[in-house]
Amino acid sequence: MTPTVADAPGFAERYRVIQSRDRRFDGQFVTAVRSTRIYCRPSCPARTPNEENVTFYATSAAAHEAGYRACKRCLPEAAPGSPQWDVRGDVVARAMRLIADGVVDREGVPGLARRLGYSSRHLTRLLAAELGAGPLALARAHRAHTARTLLVGTDLSSADVAFSAGFTSIRQFTETIGEVFGMPPRDLRARRSHASGIEASAGEIDLALPVRGPIDTTGLFGWMRAHAIPGVEQGDDRSFARVVRLPGGPAWFEVRLAEDGRLRLRARLSALADLGTLISRIRRLFDLDADPLAIDEALARHPELAPAVAAIPGVRVPGAVDADEMLLRAMIGQQISVAAARTMQGRLSAELGERVAVGPEAMTLFPTPAAIAERGLEVLRGPAARMRAIVEAAAALSDGTLELGAGDDATEQRARLLARRGIGPWTADYVRMRVLGDPDVLLPGDLAARAGAAALGLPSDPAGFTAWSERLAPWRSYAMAHYWYAAPVTQAWRSPAETAAAAAVTRPRRRTTSTRADVGVVDVVLPSSPPAPESERSE
Repeated sequence: MTPTVADAPGFAERYRVIQSRDRRFDGQFVTAVRSTRIYCRPSCPARTPNEENVTFYATSAAAHEAGYRACKRCLPEAAPGSPQWDVRGDVVARAMRLIADGVVDREGVPGLARRLGYSSRHLTRLLAAELGAGPLALARAHRAHTARTLLVGTDLSSADVAFSAGFTSIRQFTETIGEVFGMPPRDLRARRSHASGIEASAGEIDLALPVRGPIDTTGLFGWMRAHAIPGVEQGDDRSFARVVRLPGGPAWFEVRLAEDGRLRLRARLSALADLGTLISRIRRLFDLDADPLAIDEALARHPELAPAVAAIPGVRVPGAVDADEMLLRAMIGQQISVAAARTMQGRLSAELGERVAVGPEAMTLFPTPAAIAERGLEVLRGPAARMRAIVEAAAALSDGTLELGAGDDATEQRARLLARRGIGPWTADYVRMRVLGDPDVLLPGDLAARAGAAALGLPSDPAGFTAWSERLAPWRSYAMAHYWYAAPVTQAWRSPAETAAAAAVTRPRRRTTSTRADVGVVDVVLPSSPPAPESERSE
């Protein structure tokens, strides 16, 4: 998106947004004011500028490049990320996902261009034309955002903040903060509230995660808990923790629901420079950059789904912290129950994973593709053909024959996966939903989702299910969440408190060709793979 001026499409709509100070649009664009040379988030409480002084930019990096600095009052860098980088699947959106993951900091612009299949020069032209800033400026803005988060959210020293945010020197850090925010780092830190910086213990970072509300934390934490691999992940009603590999080494993190209702992150890392990458992956895992009001509004337009949306507002679709791990877990979970999948994944991790003590207690990293390729057949149990397919996929991931990541083109990724033995449409599309954050994935082969559709009074045969769901584009991944929530097989995952709360809410009966009982609307957990044995026979 190039700068939006008064005669360009969309200017009037955006100007009405800033007049109403609508928080829903924070992070989706910034408002630059020529008379003050400052840019703000849409909800900034300052007086609305005159139209002739306003320019809209898609990113703060574009505003930086145009000579603006961030507003000291609304701090636009503190807003949640833009949901459009998940909604869109073009090269610009893919580049933004990879920049947030730290690819430019680790591999430079040539590495980013290689992953996207473009030359560095052409990619720079594309990003500058669309966003008003090239990859280096976008990466610089991302580092500034991470640094601001650490300055106001932790008690880390300025040196630790600088290197955690990806800066190569203290001088570069100080200059960038001064240019972007119009104040030195110490003054930016002094503006935080007294309780915002929390250092849990030596070497541990504790900070808040910005989120657009509402958010269905019950479903997210319940889902994480139900699928936690023993020894690798831990979860309860209000938190989820695990260890994960990052470019600089293993890291431990915990996301928890604080008493004030905010989501907070605790983390311990082998390399502080990995913090920006970790935050980006956690935001994708918990789908924190989604626009829940837009999604709920679109789904609730259909009377058949309106009660489900009203009962579970802010539903999210979990992502993945590691693309290779996600594929292997999905393949292991095919055609077996969630409990059996957890058992097998736990055995695999115990035998082939690496025990690390980076967190408060020793935990196990999920095995690398190389380890599974070498010894997977010794540990895995099940049909020989399926075990061979898993090991072959692990070998392809290990030697680079198969590459997966958040910057993949969705169509190309699906084709690569379907070309491999043992991977069918359900697995390929499910990985696309989880790894790419694609909001418009439907899984017609998923029996649990179709059972949920039947409970909602919708067609449940594959053809009818697919045809009816077409009207929900581009939010079919979120519709899948509601289908899964409505499936009778998920009821066993509810806590007693959830069961009691659900009893008071029922869905309206709809006449169909067969008789169905009314189904209670419940905030149950969202499965990472279909949640019962019969629902996983999808390949």
